[in-house]
Amino acid sequence: MSATDSDTHPAATPSATPNGVHTLTILIPSYNEEETLAVCLDRVRELESDALKLEIIIIDDCSTNRGREIALALGETFENVRVLLHDVNKGKGAALHTGIAAATGDFIAIQDADLEYDPQDLLRLIVPLIEDQADVAIGSRFLSHGMHRVLYFWHSMGNKFLTLLSNMCTDLNLTDMETCYKVFKREVLQSLELHENRFGFEPEVVAAVARKRVRIVEMGVSYMGRTYEEGKKIGAKDGFRALYCILRYNAHSLPAPVQFLLYTVLGGTCAVFNLLVFLLFFKAFGVPAFGSAVIAFVLAAVLNYVLCTKLIFRSGVKWGKGAELGIYGGLVLLLALIDAALTRGLITAMAATPAKLIATGVMLVLNFLARRLIVFPEKKVHEAAVSPVETTDAG
Repeated sequence: MSATDSDTHPAATPSATPNGVHTLTILIPSYNEEETLAVCLDRVRELESDALKLEIIIIDDCSTNRGREIALALGETFENVRVLLHDVNKGKGAALHTGIAAATGDFIAIQDADLEYDPQDLLRLIVPLIEDQADVAIGSRFLSHGMHRVLYFWHSMGNKFLTLLSNMCTDLNLTDMETCYKVFKREVLQSLELHENRFGFEPEVVAAVARKRVRIVEMGVSYMGRTYEEGKKIGAKDGFRALYCILRYNAHSLPAPVQFLLYTVLGGTCAVFNLLVFLLFFKAFGVPAFGSAVIAFVLAAVLNYVLCTKLIFRSGVKWGKGAELGIYGGLVLLLALIDAALTRGLITAMAATPAKLIATGVMLVLNFLARRLIVFPEKKVHEAAVSPVETTDAG
């Protein structure tokens, strides 16, 4: 069976589980995988048994070789294989979004079409979910299990660094955040609001399940990585995107002291920008000092808002876009007046330089609190877990 990405999928309904039979939906995102797709499907289909039924969804992300043709042929051949098509190439994350929306099984697993991961490991990963010991099972390439092809050292170091940074932000103790092998209870995965269209899906989905405080387990899996000559697609830009995603999707839920440290860096960046813009307009363009200061102040405030919403806080949590911008602008002007009054008052008691330094420190704290508590307020508790089992342990 096949469909385009413009099709409307019917609402997913829970799969029946008579006599302990469960259904595992396996999502296979595919882009130009003509060499391995058919073999991958054969190995995935071997997982089916009397106790485990499979729903296999291949999402072709607008392949430019015979990958799409092969996918469609497989969908016509096997009754439990569905093929969904993207009309334009959107990335692995976008393919997974399409597959997640269409999934109807009890559990959802992700299987890359390139066979770097062994589908037999999914039989082990699904056990904690079937036994209701976990809501998410993650397969780690760095825990001892099975065969591992020896390849790029710096890739593994990059993965470990990103995992460390992710753990610091999520308070999990994973060993392999970037792994493909993640198995979810369907209701958990379909309850997440996900946005990343490329390989940023991995850090985003880990951040999302960490916020849900669902039960997560990690198990070792085998790994036969590919070289770039063999078709490996992830690159350095994806590593930088992963770094951005870790900050983007975790920063708003960090403890206030850690958020404040991030905001200090952001505020310092905006202060430097303010100075450079002032000097540009005052010295290069000949704009009077007052006018240059106003222009620099407004542009720095705009930059501050953009960086806040891109790196630290979530926009639109409490206010609509227009109201949020209005409240932000009003607070910026109010705090600017407080800054001027505080500086002027301190100068009567001390030299100008220490007076301004003290005022700057006070205003940094006030600016942060205004953004955290008024402009971009967050919920005071973690998002409720969708698991029927109450738990606060996500590791």
